Amino acid sequence: MPFVMMCGLPSSGKTFYTNKLADYMRSINKNVVILNENPFMKDKNSVYLDSSHEKELRGNLKSEVQKFMSKEDVVILDYLNYIKGYRYELFCISKLYQTPQCVIFPNRTLEECQDMNRKKNSDDQYKDEVLQALNMRFEPPESKNRWDSTLYVINSGEELPLEEIANTLFNKQAPPPNKSTLNKPLSDTTFLHDIDKTTQEILTHILSLQNNQLASNEISVPGASEKVKLIRPVNLAELRRWRQQFLTYVKMHPPSDASKVSNMFVEYINNLIL
Repeated sequence: MPFVMMCGLPSSGKTFYTNKLADYMRSINKNVVILNENPFMKDKNSVYLDSSHEKELRGNLKSEVQKFMSKEDVVILDYLNYIKGYRYELFCISKLYQTPQCVIFPNRTLEECQDMNRKKNSDDQYKDEVLQALNMRFEPPESKNRWDSTLYVINSGEELPLEEIANTLFNKQAPPPNKSTLNKPLSDTTFLHDIDKTTQEILTHILSLQNNQLASNEISVPGASEKVKLIRPVNLAELRRWRQQFLTYVKMHPPSDASKVSNMFVEYINNLIL
């Protein structure tokens, strides 16, 4: 059930530390599932030079994380995870399944990663322009962010604190569900219909304002006192994906008051528009 997020530039040592951690977990009789981008791309350089392809890759990896979350397995995502908004989405999955997580960040300079990259086989190397572009876009994890906690920063020459990580994963309390939630029966079809209708109305309203160029940085939506902080344009695919994730969470942890759903959904959107 515990979830481990690797985070770092290409050739920073993520896979090395992933294998070290997996070996240790197996030595203490834990099942381990390692997920990475390899099954979903043929040419890593072309993927990271095309935002739509990279976005599709992140979606595939997130689906894999959800699929393998279980009470028995330690899931390790050996991937860049360099966008804080994406790390937040993964954190939401951990919270949904109420499982502990940690982030492991091999802290390397661009020059160190370039040097390690040159030592790889030519077929495994990243183009230098890709490395530099990823370095420019990289958003380092910070321990003050709940989605980056518990954070382990591994500097050059340092070993993984394996026992400490295991203690975090198996003895730390899992992220709690929202305080406003309780275990409402999923058979309440009226409740399910209401949240489905409410969230769809909010999506339609946001898209309508955007399409008519009436959207400002903060917009009011039906049924919510909170405003959507529209700091960048959002498309239909993004909104649909966020809505589906939110519905999955709310159905498992329904609020005690259905009137809170609109504000909860607005807060959820605001956390993802980063």
